[in-house]
Amino acid sequence: MAGSSTGIIPGGMTPAVTPAGSTANSEENEKILSPDVLSTDQIIDLLEEEDVDVVQEKMGVFLNFKNLQTCLRDAILLDYYVSGFLWAKQMNFSINQHSKFMTLLGMLLHNLQTLHMSLEDSIKWVGDVMAEIGPNHSPKNEELHTFDVKDANAIIDYLKISIFQHYRLYEFMFYSTREEIVIGTEDSPPIHCDIVVQRWHQVRDHIAV
Repeated sequence: MAGSSTGIIPGGMTPAVTPAGSTANSEENEKILSPDVLSTDQIIDLLEEEDVDVVQEKMGVFLNFKNLQTCLRDAILLDYYVSGFLWAKQMNFSINQHSKFMTLLGMLLHNLQTLHMSLEDSIKWVGDVMAEIGPNHSPKNEELHTFDVKDANAIIDYLKISIFQHYRLYEFMFYSTREEIVIGTEDSPPIHCDIVVQRWHQVRDHIAV
């Protein structure tokens, strides 16, 4: 969309994404969520800030959103990231968990905008990612497993009510021309994302074996 900032993943980084249905080797798995949306210093800076307005202002600078006053898309995306960060803060995530979660949010947008990934494929992709960074009883690649079962389920619940519940609106935002954007409500059936929970339980059961 004209006039908007170019990067959803800051710095022009393109995250490594494993296509749906493919099998990644261990080297590829180690790259999951590797391009950090926010640096450690930026996360610490935001965590120390109590004023939500200041958090939003700093986040806009960190993520290089330059047209917030004139571009509705940039404003929506900034709210997406700020809301996610504040939720992670309420969850008392560690700095590393904040980093992985924020990059997960960024890659979901990347998959939607650049790869035109469908809702179903995005849900499956999240399941695959959680299999890598979620709980694992095996000591192999233990450092990759950032979230325990409670955290992983909470993340899935959050994604259900944020990006997945409004997936068609995000598609519309990315794919529509400026002339097509109107103010109003979308008369469409609700998106049911129970498949997310089912997918995670399948992944968790597989990991527990």
